[in-house]
Amino acid sequence: MLSSRNVLLATLIGLATLPLRASADGEPSVPRLLEGPDTLAIGEVTVTSIKQARSLLRQPVSVTTLRQAELERLNVAGMKGVSEIAPNFFMPEYGSRMTASIYVRGIGARIDQPAVGLNVDNIPYLNKDAYDFDMQDIQRIEVLRGPQSTLYGRNTIAGLINVTTLSPLHYQGFRAMAEGATGNNYRLGLSGYGLLTKGLGMSVSAYGAYRGGYFRNAYNGERADREKLGSVRWKTSWRPADNLLLENVASYGHSRQSGYPYAFESTDRISYNDTCFYKRSTFTDGLTLNWSTSKFSLASITGFQYVDDNLTLDQDFLPESYFTLTQKQRDRSVTQDVVLRGSAGAYSWLAGVFGFYKYADMNAPVNFKEDGIDKLILGNVNQMLPAGMRLGWDDDHLLLGSDFKMPAKGLAAYHQSSYDWRNFTVALGLRLDYEHTALRYRSRSSSSCTMYRGDRPLGSVSVDIDDADRLSQHFMQLLPKFSLTYHLPHSAIFASVSKGYKAGGFNTQMFSEFLQQRLKDEMMGSMGGAMGGGGGRPQTQAGQTYDVASLVKYHPEVSWNYELGGHFSVDGGRVYSSFALFLIDCRDQQLTMFPEGTTTGRVMINAERTRSTGGEFTLAYNPTRHWAFNLAYGYTHAVFRRFTYNGSEYKGNHVPYAPSNTLYLSATYRCPLSDSGFVRGVSLTADMRAAGAIYWDEANDYKQPFYAQLGANVRFDLPFGSLDLWGKNLTDTRFSTFRYESMSNSFFQRGLPVRGGVTLRLDFRSL
Repeated sequence: MLSSRNVLLATLIGLATLPLRASADGEPSVPRLLEGPDTLAIGEVTVTSIKQARSLLRQPVSVTTLRQAELERLNVAGMKGVSEIAPNFFMPEYGSRMTASIYVRGIGARIDQPAVGLNVDNIPYLNKDAYDFDMQDIQRIEVLRGPQSTLYGRNTIAGLINVTTLSPLHYQGFRAMAEGATGNNYRLGLSGYGLLTKGLGMSVSAYGAYRGGYFRNAYNGERADREKLGSVRWKTSWRPADNLLLENVASYGHSRQSGYPYAFESTDRISYNDTCFYKRSTFTDGLTLNWSTSKFSLASITGFQYVDDNLTLDQDFLPESYFTLTQKQRDRSVTQDVVLRGSAGAYSWLAGVFGFYKYADMNAPVNFKEDGIDKLILGNVNQMLPAGMRLGWDDDHLLLGSDFKMPAKGLAAYHQSSYDWRNFTVALGLRLDYEHTALRYRSRSSSSCTMYRGDRPLGSVSVDIDDADRLSQHFMQLLPKFSLTYHLPHSAIFASVSKGYKAGGFNTQMFSEFLQQRLKDEMMGSMGGAMGGGGGRPQTQAGQTYDVASLVKYHPEVSWNYELGGHFSVDGGRVYSSFALFLIDCRDQQLTMFPEGTTTGRVMINAERTRSTGGEFTLAYNPTRHWAFNLAYGYTHAVFRRFTYNGSEYKGNHVPYAPSNTLYLSATYRCPLSDSGFVRGVSLTADMRAAGAIYWDEANDYKQPFYAQLGANVRFDLPFGSLDLWGKNLTDTRFSTFRYESMSNSFFQRGLPVRGGVTLRLDFRSL
């Protein structure tokens, strides 16, 4: 493993010669790789989002843009591949595709609503379960860091990802991709783009992948991270007039993964006995209409998404039979965004209305098995009985059933005005956001037990619980934003203040805990103890009353972001650089915690006050047509300002799961060859990705130190495409991507080991 001192030393040395670069279409990005001899024709970077149409050099926002050529060269198929390339953007690879945890500047979420928004071809994805997917023919990915709540609202308290796929109006022809890699990994893609008539284009893309897995479950000898997936995308773009564009994108994807490669820390082995898998099917359709006149433009974005997934876990991840969890969910969401924008001289404005409706139904039974009943339930009860007395379970399992209906809806109106005066631009934005969320639940369990004196039964007790209720919350927020930008030739410096927001919700995983406690109370009550309360409201927990509604709710998360940044393009475009300094004060930050003791599952709680301070720096340098250098570095110091939980004080500790540093370095050399030969050119790229330290718990008892992974790529440019030979984590660095405690046991997941592969891309562009 490379030490943090050596990596930081390499960074300091690299500052003298490293930076970012430009793309073949004349737009620098952050960061870029060399694409060809025309890369020095640099213009201003544009952001493709409908709500941010100005060039990047005029935008008061920290953004990283990656285009198709570098995405393919870096072998990026989804959002996880952008981790570390965008500074302070971290999306670790662990668990399943349902996990999709993203952290930006110390803000993130592991369960429920995401902290970073995702738009694919302008359509917002509201369900974090659908974030982690593979795509082909991605035209560009934009990562906007910092709160984007004023313009985008829901789930953008930490930032926003915009993904744009290739349009049949811009490209016509056929594309194919085939890849083979170590670990029995294979990918295959095929797509066709064409014009049906002038102004009407259509494309169909199909993609499939198989992952053989890198980690083995020692209990049964099977791979714990095997995966199969496939997807298809149908895109139609129609421009009936020069000022009118209609675009519809429909996509379907299906994936199935084996269990989670979580290793038990005491044995350093993955070994569990019950079935684990994650299966997901998604369908998304989005229609975008964009009409422009000489005075204003009008855009309508309508989206629909359906997610059907099944998470089945050996939740104790041990070879013993404690308990399993199955979580089946069907989620449907509809969104509508109407954006009106215009300008008059130095004044420009944007206004819009956004609405959504989201409905999910979930069935999440927890099944306690022999060891779980004996050690987690009966063990506690029998300790309270007189000597010689014991309680025995009549069945070899205990089913704790939970069903949930979770409707949510929201409506927002927003406006932003900008005024240019000399070299300055002043912008003011405001959003009024309203959300309503509800939870209809039913918790049930039925079982029986027998009291023994020695081996002699004294009598049996039947336990039947069936609780149901409806809970709801509503939230309303004003979300302002102010920015001041000073423009220089090909450069800009900005200062901004913005408010970020993420709505509250409900802890559905706590209901199995309630049922366990109710069972214990009912048993003790039948033996002459206090009876547990009925219904879904006041109940008894170890002799105390509690209210379900107050315990399962968690509050909204609100932040204020103060930022100073800039973008610079100098030396005729050979050098492009950006920087940002930020301070984020956050109230009621939503954190996922694993309760102490023998309890199961996870819980979302609110940390009263946190603060994140840090900075970001990117640099791209094209000294010649043959060389390109890149650097992207992010630093975050995220700590608790006030946070007490279960009697423990965490003030001054680091916020868990968010890395303190992210670093990306790359150097590319391109050697052009004969234009008429079979190999037109060869490119050599070496890169490094690094992150850390990452704290795994609120007490900061455990952490992953700073680590780095080295990669390399050799690309052969062919007349009809390219051939890449690539390797990742070439030093075989050992690091953890996740760590947690459950039932007082510690578990972790290793990062992927050294691996390599060959990727062939064919491009038959129509003449």
